[in-house]
Amino acid sequence: MRILPSFLSVWCIVVLLTSCNQMKEYQEVSEETSDIHSLAQPKRAKMTHLALDLKVDFDRKQLVGTATIYFDNETGANQLILDTKDLDIQQVLLDDSTKANYSLGEEVALLGRPLRIQVAPNTKKVTIAYTSSPKSAALQWLTPAQTAGGEQPFLFSQSQCILARTWIPCQDGPGMRFTYQARVEVPPHLMALMSAENPTEKNETGIYEFEMKQPIPAYLLALAVGDLAFQKIDERTGVYAEPATLEAAVQEYEEVVKMVEVAENLYGKHAWERYDILVLPPSFPFGGMENPRLTFATPTIIAGDKSLMSLVAHELAHSWSGNLVTNQTWNDFWLNEGFTVYFERRIVEALYGRDFAEMEALLGYQDLLETIEQKGKNNKDTKLLLDLRKRDPDEAVSDIAYEKGYFFLRLIEESIGREKFDRFLRKYFETFAFESMNTQRFINYLEKEIIKDDEVLAKKINYKDWIYGTGLPQNCPKVTSKRFTQVDAQLQLWKETQSTDSLNTADWSTQEWLHFIRQLPVQMDIEQMKQLDEAYEFTASGNTEIQAAWYVHAIEHQYEAAYEAIENFLINIGRRKFLTPLYSALVKTEEGRTLAKDIYAKARPNYHYVAVNTLDEIVGYQSAK
Repeated sequence: MRILPSFLSVWCIVVLLTSCNQMKEYQEVSEETSDIHSLAQPKRAKMTHLALDLKVDFDRKQLVGTATIYFDNETGANQLILDTKDLDIQQVLLDDSTKANYSLGEEVALLGRPLRIQVAPNTKKVTIAYTSSPKSAALQWLTPAQTAGGEQPFLFSQSQCILARTWIPCQDGPGMRFTYQARVEVPPHLMALMSAENPTEKNETGIYEFEMKQPIPAYLLALAVGDLAFQKIDERTGVYAEPATLEAAVQEYEEVVKMVEVAENLYGKHAWERYDILVLPPSFPFGGMENPRLTFATPTIIAGDKSLMSLVAHELAHSWSGNLVTNQTWNDFWLNEGFTVYFERRIVEALYGRDFAEMEALLGYQDLLETIEQKGKNNKDTKLLLDLRKRDPDEAVSDIAYEKGYFFLRLIEESIGREKFDRFLRKYFETFAFESMNTQRFINYLEKEIIKDDEVLAKKINYKDWIYGTGLPQNCPKVTSKRFTQVDAQLQLWKETQSTDSLNTADWSTQEWLHFIRQLPVQMDIEQMKQLDEAYEFTASGNTEIQAAWYVHAIEHQYEAAYEAIENFLINIGRRKFLTPLYSALVKTEEGRTLAKDIYAKARPNYHYVAVNTLDEIVGYQSAK
């Protein structure tokens, strides 16, 4: 029986029906693309629904239980093939509870082992009894000392890009969607949350049940367990956090209500019913993760002044670009992130003004230029469409997908006008709702809806150069910021006078301070560093963005007064965006390499696999044999 339609919301059904004819035109392209990062074969037998029954064992750092996989077998295949990695498969049962014949294939580097289950043409589901590994790459088990409260352990998952298979047997690719439900048992004093319908308070049994009615790819499967509390902001938004963090988080995120309204006015109704935020412990490796209904967020954006709320705008925008219309493979990652950065900055502009959004865009442009310089302008990884064969798709996570993707979409907007581009994007999200998008499919849609055989417009946009070319095309949109120009003037005044007394910085935002720090001279002496630090308290700042930017200068100029703060920062913060440049700066000198290895030995147990996977190589870490 096909169970997927029964789990779609009424709104989703309306969208799919009204855009049915439009989608048929692009369906063939979508189905032709295979996923090089999955060992599953959904074209033979496709997973449609997942039912989990799991117990969370903090003592053994394992999930124990069953995963029931419902699937369509329209081809009459005799096997259902799933992705697994480091899972202990104990038994597989068919529909009628008879034991199935199954086998695990050979280990494939990066991808794990395919689970091949023998099925009959009329088999509708299989139930897999399994245990996750304590070393599951997706799961981070935190001790009480690693949490804000300091009394209870914590568990969270991070399934992107291909880590869902390390805690659930599934078809693990962004182009493979399924609905899910779950029963999760945790210690009674803790609360469990998932990327699904969630409880708002603890219960005495420690048993929680979840349902995700909309089909999602496996990388959006998420689980968190800890000493958590909830406070609503309005009827469809709220915040989960440890009690010690909750009040500050709610105050910081209260503007999310306006963000949802702005987003819906731009590109259509939010399809996921709720938008809640879970504030995780600081070891979370990303700024945020767009798990539907429940964004996972780093506490490092709680600055006390709402100055870093663009990250929340970004994760909210993923409710459309990424979660609703998803990159079909990780080669097409820019289709998730480039669209999301564009959407994020439109939300920011609507709430905080054009000047503020342009500061964000210019900081992004600076990041993009730095990434291209580091990689090399002819490096194939500076293309939007990537080639990640035999590579970890986590390597796709760079400013290329985010910022080059953003500037490409901004170019289209500037070429045809914002009003027309907004209509295009709104139709795009409606047409391909709950579908996968690959780069060729997007090009087809772009040519049909916008270019329309207009050779002048095609030349102006020049999508081939943006998508298939390396580096940054010459027709990249120009970004200017009056506020940054004023910052530059103050910086020049400091250079000329060597005094901070006359500088006018009283009303500067985080973005202006970041620009100031980034533009500081390459050559500075210790006295200059000390003067700036005493005047503006960069080392002791409570804003992690400012700290991270300043600490790079401190390392490069051997400003030892900041070293204790840098070590404390690296030990307690797990956000890869901050860790990578700091460790990279440290290892440039012999003294710095020694310091980096010493700090890393203390900090590494606090980091998630996603961060460790990047940092081990930078630091030169070798695990004990």
